Amino acid sequence: MLHSTTTADQRRTTLRRELASGRLLRFPGAFNPLSAMLIEKMGFEGVYVSGAVVSASLGLPDIGLTTLSEVGARAHEISRVTNLPVLVDADTGFGEPLNAARTVQVLEELGAAGCHVEDQVNPKRCGHLDGKEVVAVDAMCRRIRAAVGARRDKGFVICARTDARAVEGLSSAIERARAYVDAGADMVFPEALAGAAEFEQFRRNIDVPLLANMTEFGKTELLGSSALSSLGINVAIYPVTLLRLAMGAAERGLREIASQGSQGALVGDMQSRAELYELLGYDSYTDFDRSVAGR
Repeated sequence: MLHSTTTADQRRTTLRRELASGRLLRFPGAFNPLSAMLIEKMGFEGVYVSGAVVSASLGLPDIGLTTLSEVGARAHEISRVTNLPVLVDADTGFGEPLNAARTVQVLEELGAAGCHVEDQVNPKRCGHLDGKEVVAVDAMCRRIRAAVGARRDKGFVICARTDARAVEGLSSAIERARAYVDAGADMVFPEALAGAAEFEQFRRNIDVPLLANMTEFGKTELLGSSALSSLGINVAIYPVTLLRLAMGAAERGLREIASQGSQGALVGDMQSRAELYELLGYDSYTDFDRSVAGR
């Protein structure tokens, strides 16, 4: 009721423990707190806060226009309602190394279990679009060292994302990832790999947890959980899946109302009032109110 029943520290401990287990952790992207509650109810291991989703929900393209305040607010809203660890897309750290340091401390305070910072030039582009640019390795290592040095809770996971595969090739991306691990990154996110063979090469060369981005309509083959597990992937994110499903359904619903004058034919596809109230724990609020009022 109202908030999660676990503390941020507990959720960070859970994430660290689960990463060490070697099993695949699935982090669907939540587009709001209610969808995060559904992710937990459906038995997933974590919740992802996607920069692309935050941008889209604000009516903006994913080109580095959002701010730490906007992303942090969404991360806080989502962390408040779930007992699952929340991993946040922190783009480039929202600026220079000092900005990356502040980003980590803010996200710590807002309840996140970890974040990833990428090596794109600021402002960044969507990771699956052409025309990206990456900063020099030394510049990214400074971002990572700043982020690692700023955290107060050692349980907070700092993941280094590299976009170099699409810019400099696979070998360069692997070499960059090694340098980022040496700089202190706890996990590596190789963005826009082509498929299983490239993930396999990363796994052979990187000895920290790996994150795979299973986003639709991108450059990466959509691999199932079994395949990802066999490749030794530790975390799979599905960043925009729920937003795309929700927006697709919303568009179909609006078309139905516009063409037919009623949404009646779609009621069977909707979450019912009873299902919504169950997800929200509606009765627990009523019971609490009665207990306080003494009636």
